[in-house]
Amino acid sequence: MTEKASIESLLQSFRSTKRFLITSHARPDGDAVGSALALAEILQQLGCETQIIMSDPAPYIYRSLPGVETITVATTAGDNDTPAIILECDSTERTGLKGLDSRLLINIDHHASGRHYGTLNWIDEHACAVAEMVYRIAVAAKVEITPSMATCLYAAILSDTGSFTYPSTTASTFEVAHHLAERGASPSLIARNLYFTNPESKIRLLAVALSNMKLDGQVAWSWVTDAEIERAGATAEDCEGVVNYLIGIAGIESAVFLREVAPGGEFRLSIRSKGKVDVAKVAESFGGGGHRSASGCTLEGPLAVATERILGQLRGQLRMGLC
Repeated sequence: MTEKASIESLLQSFRSTKRFLITSHARPDGDAVGSALALAEILQQLGCETQIIMSDPAPYIYRSLPGVETITVATTAGDNDTPAIILECDSTERTGLKGLDSRLLINIDHHASGRHYGTLNWIDEHACAVAEMVYRIAVAAKVEITPSMATCLYAAILSDTGSFTYPSTTASTFEVAHHLAERGASPSLIARNLYFTNPESKIRLLAVALSNMKLDGQVAWSWVTDAEIERAGATAEDCEGVVNYLIGIAGIESAVFLREVAPGGEFRLSIRSKGKVDVAKVAESFGGGGHRSASGCTLEGPLAVATERILGQLRGQLRMGLC
């Protein structure tokens, strides 16, 4: 189905239904939060009632986004009769919400690992962010792109492109950003809120993670244990972005950051690449997914075992020239 046909199918559903649930993946990032808020505003302009439910709260740096206070944090999706719009998830399980499978599902995703599990599915792996797809919906629906909507979409795109550094950034990305700035998004204010409002605990945890850093050839990695997170007075949210310091090292082509989820148990991995290694394929081999340059997955511990498994995959891609 073409993009035009996909959007038209979505708009037909939006115009024929008066109430929607909007959700995204557990541990939401900027694209999940910003896209959900903007889509809710689009639907409201089309005469729909909306409710945003997520299994985890919006990260601290996104709590200045307009409308973020309307997001409900819960473990269940509520009324089973309400159609659900699921953003950037390859399955209902990724949302962390119970009670989604029995209803009409609209699946909007931009990951290469996206799957057609919804009643309606629009997957565009070439979009720089789901926010770009939501922007296209707004344009096609001919709704007003308000300053609040523009702010949410710009923040989502800024964060999901790694500040316009990932390969998914194209000329069209800047065209969208330009239009959003014209419609009221403040690039400098949004950047300041995203990058210069970190809690003290995040910086303390970053110091721990960098002290654990290891380098081997073109691969860099680090980790933090549950105990180290607790000693720093930090939370899991404070681990976001640590891997970007590792991939920023000259000569490093791939980096991974491991966060202990439970003592001696699982580790949540954030994996990055400068383009040579397809970390989406690496993550998918462990049941995760994402983009070629930025992906994630979960591995069983202990730390030494989890580390060796992921490093083996990254080194293998570099050694065999599969990247």
